Amino acid sequence: MSRPELVLASASPRRIELLAQVGITPDRIDPADIDETPLKGETPPRLAERLARTKALTVAARAPDAVVLAADTVVSVGRRFLEKAADETEAERFLRLLSGRGHRVYTGVAVARGDRIATRVNETRVSFKVLSDAEIAAYVASGDWRGKAGGYGIQGPAGAFVTRIVGSHPSVMGLPLFEAVNLLTGAGWTR
Repeated sequence: MSRPELVLASASPRRIELLAQVGITPDRIDPADIDETPLKGETPPRLAERLARTKALTVAARAPDAVVLAADTVVSVGRRFLEKAADETEAERFLRLLSGRGHRVYTGVAVARGDRIATRVNETRVSFKVLSDAEIAAYVASGDWRGKAGGYGIQGPAGAFVTRIVGSHPSVMGLPLFEAVNLLTGAGWTR
């Protein structure tokens, strides 16, 4: 019996790179374009799980014989969501909020195959040092914040802001590898 096609429901280069680290290359990339607006009263981990689940099911409907892997990352300070910064002003505001304090990064991962779906949510705690105005300005000017939850990417220059991380570094980058590999195995997909 041949291995089913693996479809990644994301165009994120970081997720592709993370999968490559563990020897996984998706057969196809098929990003799910969904509404990512949080629902009233929705907590950050529930949002991460719902978005990953919705992305996986959206793509699975287009590829019913494939194994579909999807993920979504939500950064929160308390119950406040920090989505992808819309512009430089918002990126600066996010960095000022994160400066000198801890936050949580929730990454939901979902694997769908046919009418079956399994999900997991990884929670990682990240602490930032107190950022100077110059550090914030330089990071915002770098553009590295674009397209990243919370307005920063831990794998780039913002990695120097992190004083502590408790949890999964790959999850903060966008894909908890332990959970992803286990869900893929559970769906019958093998490398």
